Amino acid sequence: MPKFVVEREIPGIGEASPQDLKEISQKSREVLNEMGTSIQWVESYVTGNKIYCVYIAENAQQILDHAEKGGFPANQVNLIETTINPTTAE
Repeated sequence: MPKFVVEREIPGIGEASPQDLKEISQKSREVLNEMGTSIQWVESYVTGNKIYCVYIAENAQQILDHAEKGGFPANQVNLIETTINPTTAE
């Protein structure tokens, strides 16, 4: 199944409290549970003003639907074509 990186612009998110991040995560899981098993949240990276989320989904529209239902932005949704890491150099 395709994997995507989602960029969410959320000013000041890097300064969010652990409780705030927990609440955001809970909301995301609630929406995912309603949507079924064809979309999965893998993990997210929180930076100063953005969250970068990795999802497995059938298509980008599922990710946009998840964002709309959850009330959070999905400023960019990019299909991951391939992955590389230090072992790619070998």
